[in-house]
Amino acid sequence: MVARTGPHLVAASLALAAATSALAQTTAPAPLPSATPGAPPLQIQPLPAPLPLPTVTPEQAQQLRQLIAQGRIAHGLRYSTQAAEILPADDSALVRAALDYARAIHIGRLDPADFQEDWALRPAEWDPLPGFTRALAKNRLATWFRDLAPPYAGYETLREGLARYRLIEAAGGWSAIPAGLDMSVGATGPRVAALRARLAVEDEAVARLGETFDEELKDAVVRAQRRYGLNPTGTVSKGTLGALNVPVESRIRQIMANMERWRWMPKTMPTDRVQVNIASASVAVFEGDRPVMSMRGVTGKPGGGETPMLVSTIHSIVVNPPWNVPAGIAARELFPKGSAYLARNGFKVIGTGANRRLQQQPSHSALGKFKFDFNNPFAVYLHDTPSKGTFSRYDRLASHGCIRLERPGELANLLLQGDPEWTPEKIAETVATGETTRVPLQKQVAVYLLYWTAYGSSSGVMNFRGDPYNWDKVLASKIEARSATQAQSAAH
Repeated sequence: MVARTGPHLVAASLALAAATSALAQTTAPAPLPSATPGAPPLQIQPLPAPLPLPTVTPEQAQQLRQLIAQGRIAHGLRYSTQAAEILPADDSALVRAALDYARAIHIGRLDPADFQEDWALRPAEWDPLPGFTRALAKNRLATWFRDLAPPYAGYETLREGLARYRLIEAAGGWSAIPAGLDMSVGATGPRVAALRARLAVEDEAVARLGETFDEELKDAVVRAQRRYGLNPTGTVSKGTLGALNVPVESRIRQIMANMERWRWMPKTMPTDRVQVNIASASVAVFEGDRPVMSMRGVTGKPGGGETPMLVSTIHSIVVNPPWNVPAGIAARELFPKGSAYLARNGFKVIGTGANRRLQQQPSHSALGKFKFDFNNPFAVYLHDTPSKGTFSRYDRLASHGCIRLERPGELANLLLQGDPEWTPEKIAETVATGETTRVPLQKQVAVYLLYWTAYGSSSGVMNFRGDPYNWDKVLASKIEARSATQAQSAAH
């Protein structure tokens, strides 16, 4: 349940950064009046001057050009591999290009102005110049650049996947399978042959030739459906056909977008955390950096109910929570149904006139029996739901922005484990009373709301999910546009 009324998560920090930048560009301020009569006036110390750019030897300049040209492709900072990389001939401009490239692979290609409001997962500021200067002095440029990439297996498997799908593109990609009737075991004809050829591009176990849909081909279809997050029926219907017909160019851009999101992540993550993949509507719990629980979720529907990307900390669990309905949802969806509907479904009208609002009582609450609270400006949270049917669907983007949980009681028990007061028995007793009770966590737990639509397995197989919010296409375009702008700036 989300109300899009607050500023985004980092508005204050961005404003502070802007103010700091403005201060750095002003001349030295006049002395401040003394706080003590007769004492010398207080002085504001000027900000330190920026470090000078280091010089490079001809050999280092050559190495930099090679590292940057290869790295921009390998790390998905530009799409095309056809046009030659244009790098400055002037050494100072080359150093600036190297610093820009270092920043891009370490904290991301985007500038603050490129972020959407609900992309509230933001990288920390970072200055590459000191480390770059040391790497030059020690002739360790290659090692330094290599170590700047996100230190996660998830990023590395995407980098390897990007290289593989670039090779697929260079070899001609794949042809779209013509539309037609569903295909399953027993089907024959040219469309089955086209299906075989398409599957074989990504799956080496598939025989490329043949016009018969046999059991072996069904197994290959099931593998593909699992890779694409689809119901593994073994029948090629509209959804499977649509996933297979996404062109390789789009898959490359999808990988690029997910690599960029990894660059926004903190360089170390808490070993105990809750992770939500918004795109696949799935939830995982980690203890000691190992997954100990996973469940299906329901995340925000596209077109106004998107679940934002963010990082926060779960600080408490509300047992038997009421639902304070966001004003927009109340006005659009509930008040028009009339007072009888509201009374029948446990809604209480609070206030009058333009200030009236709705609260659904715990006995009927759309939040079910548990709500997991964490601070954020979007008014989103994890919660239970009395509507369990959605969890059986493969498409589970249906909420107003909050994350509904398949097994919230188990998560509550896990997060409260070790609290001598809140045993599983005590939690169950509290649920049974129907009384609203807030339970602070003795050990607060990090929560990450992430948007992963492409990831590689340990065996190197790429998995893709739909891009329900169209964020991949938008982000890939921003990466390319920002790369082009930075390249042009460095050249001058």
